[in-house]
Amino acid sequence: MLAVATALDAKDLDLRQVGAAVKQLKGAQAIEIRNAARLHGLCAGLKEGEFDIIGDAGDYVGVLNDGATIRVTGNAGNYAGDNMTRGLIVVEGNAGYGAGLYPYGGTLVVRGSAGDFAATMNKGATVIICGDVGDEAGTYHLNGDLIVVGNAGLNFGNFLIRGNLYLGGELRSQGHNTRVEQLSKDDEQKLNRLFEQYDVKADVARFRKMVTQSPKPFYGRISKRHE
Repeated sequence: MLAVATALDAKDLDLRQVGAAVKQLKGAQAIEIRNAARLHGLCAGLKEGEFDIIGDAGDYVGVLNDGATIRVTGNAGNYAGDNMTRGLIVVEGNAGYGAGLYPYGGTLVVRGSAGDFAATMNKGATVIICGDVGDEAGTYHLNGDLIVVGNAGLNFGNFLIRGNLYLGGELRSQGHNTRVEQLSKDDEQKLNRLFEQYDVKADVARFRKMVTQSPKPFYGRISKRHE
């Protein structure tokens, strides 16, 4: 028989105490965590379970996530999903600087907007931003997908190496080593599948794809320095 959902009030607890309480509640179908906006690194390194953070979350929510499902009903601070490898993080509001930083896998969905350097050095995750992103989103992108439904700031996809960047809105400027392509049928099918799976309201026909201009994005600039 499945255990019932359990609520945890973090108002008077520090991060270590919340972690200990979560361990004691292991086996609950879902754990609701309230009053945790001041805690940084909440739900770090979890390998399983469902966690609903009611309200806002601090910095590094879901850092090193390795299989858990984490939902934030409000906004998230900086570095949401930093270095995650598996699992799902959904932020119903906005996310700060560095959302989806250095991830190896898993999925991060931000239903609002995200700050600068979203999905920097993505190594294989799916990062979906339903609003806008700031500057340098997708910088040093290595693998996986960054999907931005809204607009992007400066240097979108800067020094793009591999992987796929999809943009539904406008961008202030392309990053170094990028070029724009129309979506292929495979791209359209992938986006439609992801939008249905994660309940993203977006028209695939509006999207463009950013791809790498050269597989060696740094060499040109290095050689020019020595000329």
